[in-house]
Amino acid sequence: MNRPYNFSAGPAAIPVEVLQQAAAEMLDWQGSGMSVMEMSHRGKEFISIYEQAEADLRELLAVPPEFKILFMQGGGLAENAIVPLNLSRAATVDMVLTGSWSQKSQKEARKYAAEVHVAASGEASGFTTLPDPATWQLSRGASYLHLCSNETIHGVEFHELPDLKALGSDAPLVIDFSSHVASRPVDWSRVGLAFGGAQKNLGPAGLTLVIVREDLLGHALPACPSAFDYKTVADNQSMFNTPPTWGIYIAGLTFQWLKRQREGDATGVAAIERRNIAKADRLYGYIDQSQLYLNKVAANARSRMNIPFFLRDESRNDAFLAGAKQRGLLQLKGHKSVGGMRASLYNAMPMEGVEALIAYLQEFERQHA
Repeated sequence: MNRPYNFSAGPAAIPVEVLQQAAAEMLDWQGSGMSVMEMSHRGKEFISIYEQAEADLRELLAVPPEFKILFMQGGGLAENAIVPLNLSRAATVDMVLTGSWSQKSQKEARKYAAEVHVAASGEASGFTTLPDPATWQLSRGASYLHLCSNETIHGVEFHELPDLKALGSDAPLVIDFSSHVASRPVDWSRVGLAFGGAQKNLGPAGLTLVIVREDLLGHALPACPSAFDYKTVADNQSMFNTPPTWGIYIAGLTFQWLKRQREGDATGVAAIERRNIAKADRLYGYIDQSQLYLNKVAANARSRMNIPFFLRDESRNDAFLAGAKQRGLLQLKGHKSVGGMRASLYNAMPMEGVEALIAYLQEFERQHA
């Protein structure tokens, strides 16, 4: 199959094997006579899909037993409200601002928390660096600290999660890992809650993943809708309201695809991480030696998933994008808020796609240097 390479930041490419299996099962899932989209979420057929997906995800991400896995709706953007509705206790919330998404989180949290305190910000650098945790000004008694561990638009990523206890804080760490979930392991000893939309690394838009430590359940504000109360969702195995059944099914197929991945002696997420490091290093390496392209992010803060870059002569942007499309390299235009270009190298992007992009970058540079 000769498909284009889709560098979209989300909704993003899904592994071809997953799409092929979903297509084969579209009209009749495993002899049930039904499409997954037609199943009752309480029927034994879908319950088996749900239970397998949850078990596979727990295995892939090594989620400890004291954490609940919730399959919800609303997306990562809605979680910016749902998290403070569940965890803020109308108290102070600490925020670390590292780009557009954490800025959105701050604005939303101000509607529900008594106070939102910016513990650190990378705004002065144009969000091209990450503030050193040693410099964070943490609040005493904060209900939680919010961190976007990978910023999709600005292309910065925490390669190690902060240890809040070592920084003198008892607040749980909440991470928005939407755009790098399942691309690398998670240190759950440092996390209280992680959330993310599925449409970047796990499946289609419409499914939201929340992984929350059990002791953080049961503290929702009275204004929190029942369907978004984490304890209610957990107590009902994500079935309090009709869950996004198709999204869970596709995510489950993606989890199985991930489990099959091999890279040397590594399997699953460990294998994917090795592959992601190689892909990112290859593209950054070319950009850094180029006379035509520029990446502005500090080397120690660069995202493996979302690589923004600029043409030094931006009058050539339209020609660059037109040529890329002709060569089957799609969705390379940067976010409108920052401009330039962006290549998203999620799990489903093969190294062959990165090599095809670099070949075009070289060709365009030879023509326009």
